Amino acid sequence: MIGAQIAGYRVEREIGRGEMSVVYRAKDLRLDRVVALKVLAPQLERDDGFRRRFAHDSRAAAAIDHPHILPVFEVGESDGVLYIAMKYVHGLDLRALLDREGSLPLPTVLRIASQVASALDAAHGHDLVHRDVKPSNILVSAGTDSDQSEHVYLTDFGLTTESLSLSGFTSAGTIVGTLAYMAPEQASGRPVDGRSDQYSLACVVYEALTGRPPFERDDALALLWASQYDPPPSLSETHPEFAPGADAVMARALAKSPEARYASCQEFVGALRSATAPAGSVTSAPFREPSPPMRVSPPPEESHGSTPPGPPFGDDDDEW
Repeated sequence: MIGAQIAGYRVEREIGRGEMSVVYRAKDLRLDRVVALKVLAPQLERDDGFRRRFAHDSRAAAAIDHPHILPVFEVGESDGVLYIAMKYVHGLDLRALLDREGSLPLPTVLRIASQVASALDAAHGHDLVHRDVKPSNILVSAGTDSDQSEHVYLTDFGLTTESLSLSGFTSAGTIVGTLAYMAPEQASGRPVDGRSDQYSLACVVYEALTGRPPFERDDALALLWASQYDPPPSLSETHPEFAPGADAVMARALAKSPEARYASCQEFVGALRSATAPAGSVTSAPFREPSPPMRVSPPPEESHGSTPPGPPFGDDDDEW
């Protein structure tokens, strides 16, 4: 595939691979720019139902002009190959950052969560539900100023668990891979809306703060049961620096019933920010000092010799 041309894109090198797609760094020959070119797995290309749903969701996301939704330049097909051309992001996804750091400082988590919440609320305003909010779908690049040390993009609106299950391609492995962030109503096949994405975002926030998702079990069935019936763990029990107010916020965002959650993702993040504010503000909860900008950009390509730098987004073991 390296050196091949797909539509108007020349493939330069592979930057990520998953069960359902391969992502390449490619050159847009028409506009002379670098893009991330995602090529879907052949078995997905052959399924008409998935193709229609994927194209619809991808184009719907591309129509939303939002600074924290990864820009999609083109969704198309060339010689039977289904592809997406997207903005090439220098940095890592949140999964890679958590694998490297274990957990992140509260100010960093709030900055990242706020940007993701803004993207989700914008999508919900266009009647688009992501359905697969998880660390590997949150791309983190270096920010441009001291107030925003990271710039976050939300990606993969079209390649969702629902799209796959409707097409018959959801495997046990795929479900297990996303159950840790899946709202109870989605896991049980009930209708979903923006509050389902809020639940997933709350799972991501919990993991970013503690180093693990709120529910961890030995197998998929036990994890499914926990998400449906077990109360969410408290932040303050394992991390006493978080006041009980933060526990209440997380419990509401992780409520089993969508009606019990916040009205929007930004309302959830705002409540968490207030509950963890400095002493003398909203609560007396200790507040960690603002963290310095995170090292998220890979070194210049020239320094890697024949070894390509880390992928601009995603990880090798996840869906792309």
